[in-house]
Amino acid sequence: MTGASIVLAASDQPVEDVGKAGPIGLLLIVLLLIAVALLVRSMSGHLKKLPRSFDPEDQLPEVPDTPAELVEPREPGQELLDELRRAPLAIEPPRGDEPERPGSAG
Repeated sequence: MTGASIVLAASDQPVEDVGKAGPIGLLLIVLLLIAVALLVRSMSGHLKKLPRSFDPEDQLPEVPDTPAELVEPREPGQELLDELRRAPLAIEPPRGDEPERPGSAG
């Protein structure tokens, strides 16, 4: 048999409708539409929580703690230096203003 006769022999058989959408396809489309609607609703809720602008001009100005900070500007890093000067050192001996604990040598 040649190729043409095979095609003619195959055409005698009834053809299935493969392209028809069944109830499962409809169910799948409905579920996808519901999922998209829920995602849109959730995203709009999240977008309402965002500020109108992320520009720094919308933020409140920093208020100094003391009146001296209003008059004299502080250099960058000055607060960190002040804090480090106040903090005790790791190898520092015990301070004299603390009462001695009973049982401790020294």
